[in-house]
Amino acid sequence: MKLDVISLDNQTVDSIELDDAVFGLEPRPDILHRVVHWQLARRRAGTHKTKTRGEVSGTGAKPHRQKGTGFARQGSRRAPHFRGGGHPFARQPRDYSYSLPKKIRRLGLKTALSDKAREGKLMVLDTASAESAKTRALNERLQALGVRDALVVDAPEPDANFRKAARNIPDVDVLPQEG
Repeated sequence: MKLDVISLDNQTVDSIELDDAVFGLEPRPDILHRVVHWQLARRRAGTHKTKTRGEVSGTGAKPHRQKGTGFARQGSRRAPHFRGGGHPFARQPRDYSYSLPKKIRRLGLKTALSDKAREGKLMVLDTASAESAKTRALNERLQALGVRDALVVDAPEPDANFRKAARNIPDVDVLPQEG
């Protein structure tokens, strides 16, 4: 598959041959679903917490004597059915992440790139650099390219001016190639 290499000024600079092993795969919604679910599960904080009846502050004494009051027998004011009592099945902090095989992760990335290339939403820039860290200038150049939302994957250390100019544009992210 051939793809044009363009500059930020919307001029074709060169063309590049994309590897069919990465950009020519068939769509696999099942793999994409697994990878996206894995990423979202790893992103969850899992810091929710409510108190059980053993963690609620209060006395351990019986609220009233067992017999002769006309009320139902009670053992604690911290029981779940009392106001201010603990939750019966309280939420506890937990880790939602799980492991996904590396082969599935790689296949998910290749499938996503293949899908973007098939839809014509993949664009190769010659250089992702800016003269100054001005958001307005970069935003105008991206609008001239017809880009509203983008993920820019650059060298191990992206250009500092480009990264600073892009960080205030909604739906535009700049990542190093490791990310």
